[in-house]
Formats: sequence, structure tokens, C-alpha cells
Amino acid sequence: MDNNNSRRKFLKTTVKGTAALSIGLGGMSELLSSCSTSKNIAVSSSMITPFIQQPLPYKFDSLENVIDKLTMEIHYSRHAATYTKNLMEAAAAEGVDTNKPVEDVLKKVSKYSVKMRNNAGGHYNHEMFWKSMKPKTNENKPSGKLLENIEKTFSSFGEFKNKFGDIAKNRFGSGWAWLYMDAGNLKLGSTPNQDNPLMDVSEIKGFPILGLDVWEHAYYLKYQNKRADYIENWWNVVNWPYIQQRYESVI
Repeated sequence: MDNNNSRRKFLKTTVKGTAALSIGLGGMSELLSSCSTSKNIAVSSSMITPFIQQPLPYKFDSLENVIDKLTMEIHYSRHAATYTKNLMEAAAAEGVDTNKPVEDVLKKVSKYSVKMRNNAGGHYNHEMFWKSMKPKTNENKPSGKLLENIEKTFSSFGEFKNKFGDIAKNRFGSGWAWLYMDAGNLKLGSTPNQDNPLMDVSEIKGFPILGLDVWEHAYYLKYQNKRADYIENWWNVVNWPYIQQRYESVI
């Protein structure tokens, strides 16, 4: 099953009748004021997340030798699709306007159910995660202002990778490792389950710049219990131009 077929099936079975949600993100500038983090970071319209699952930006086998085809297919078509389906159910039950961005829910997620928290987080995190990767290239580090800030904050790009990797390895159980912007500063941290720094319930708060999924379903078929190998290889498929866009959208 290719990702296009998966996408069509998903739309038919889980979000039928919600075609109006596919609003052009560039036309959502009116929503920016409602998508600020606790530190009042305005989110660029290009970074706003709709409630429906977006098409995977590459084929399931495009990240092979780092993330295998079967893992990508299961991760996108089953795990992530289920978060989106459950998010839509929670939104319907709790009276959430799905024409607004998911970020609007995340910033006040403490007011909603556990189902909303888990699935809004799971949907947002994965929508970001897919875009944060691309097929392997020689472009294995950022450039410009992002690289300058990383080197200033963490001494060197290599030291940043080491610290980020340690946080990802030491996340007990399931969760995410993050590079995020907090009050104008780059910081590292992790969250359990499907939490993220945008949430008002999160111990770390800010705008996510880069996130790594360390749930076992993200890597177990290829790496089994070797999370460290997954983390090390993952750097080869990071989509640095996209990460730079996220960074530049909030500076």
C-alpha cells in the first residue's frame, strides 16, 4: 500500500465531510494571535497545523537505511492516522472548532479531556515530524542564523547533537526529545507520551523547532532495543531547511 492510497482511504474513513479543513495555511494569518505559546511567541501562518492528516511528503521507502519502509507505513498509516481520527472524535465531543489550528487547543489543553491531550499532541507532533525529515543528502547541518545560535548556545554543532541525543536516549519510556525556542533562547528538553512544549501542562514550554519521536513504534522493527543507533542514524535524514524555517518563523 503506497502513501497515496493510504491517504485516500484515511480521508474516506475518518474525516469524511471535513474538506473545508484543508484551508491554505498561507491564508490563516488572522489566526496568528490565537497561536502563541506561554512566552507569547507568535506562530507563523506557514507553521500552523490543521486538524486533518496531511499527505506524507515522500514515499514510505524514501528514508531507507535509516527508517525502513514498513516502519514508515505503519507509523504514518496506522499510529499517526489513529491520533488524527481520535482527535476529530474528541473535537466533536468537546465542541472544538476544527477550522481553527490545532495549536489553539494545545495552548489550553488542560481545559480538555485526556483523549484530547493525547491525540492533539500525537497529531501535532507527527505532522511536524514528517516534515522534519527528508531523503538523505549531503546537507547534514543547518546554516545561517540557526547554526550560529546553536553554536553560541551549545558551544558547537557536534555538542548540540550529543546533548540532544543524550536527552532522547534518557527519555524513560515513550516520548519526544525537543529543540525549542523559549523567550528568545534555544533550549533542549523532553516530554512524555505525546506532550510537547506548546502545551500549558508541559514542564518545558516554548515553540518546537526540532522534535524526535522515541516511541518504540518509531524504530523497533529495524533497531529493536537499540534506541541509540536509531538516534544516531536519524541525523542523516533531518530536513534542515524546514527546521530553519521553523526557527526563522519565531525570531
